[in-house]
Amino acid sequence: MLTSQVLSRLQTIWEQGERHDAATGERAQKNLFITPDTGRFLYQLLRHANPQCVLEIGTSNGYSTLWLALALRDRAGSITSLDILPAKQQQAAAHLQDFALSDKVTLRCEDAGAYLSAQADSSVDMVFLDADRSCYAAYWPALCRVLRPGGLIVVDNVLSHAAECADFIRLVLATEGYLAETYQIGKGQFVIVKD
Repeated sequence: MLTSQVLSRLQTIWEQGERHDAATGERAQKNLFITPDTGRFLYQLLRHANPQCVLEIGTSNGYSTLWLALALRDRAGSITSLDILPAKQQQAAAHLQDFALSDKVTLRCEDAGAYLSAQADSSVDMVFLDADRSCYAAYWPALCRVLRPGGLIVVDNVLSHAAECADFIRLVLATEGYLAETYQIGKGQFVIVKD
């Protein structure tokens, strides 16, 4: 259960991250957290779907990872979270430890393309995609292969960075067997289901 204490702690982390990002000019040093309403949206999806295998591409400092892990904390499912920046994954590991959620998440400092190519067909129930948007189109064939039928992909920032996501969205909408829609939650969530 998301208690008021847990929600307050999550809000504090988000506010600290926003203050940090406002004072930081270099993108690689920013947190780039999802919004709290996006976190609640992801939490609701995972609580309902009860996925066994969740893949997060783009750990950053672990704020979104916390929401995913909280949704599965009393369930059998687990999360693998990928990022290419070790310092950010160290911060994510500290957040997960603070919330006693380290056992729900495997943090991997690895390129998503390489990771996806090594995964078995239909082995992932849900993907949260929040990374380098210029790579999404290249990931798409592998995402299609590893996502199980009925599985979901949620892509963040599709409204806040619409131009950067446009080619990927067109690619997805042109692919048979997938239904996708953009929702005005947070910075824009593009939700794809493998039909």
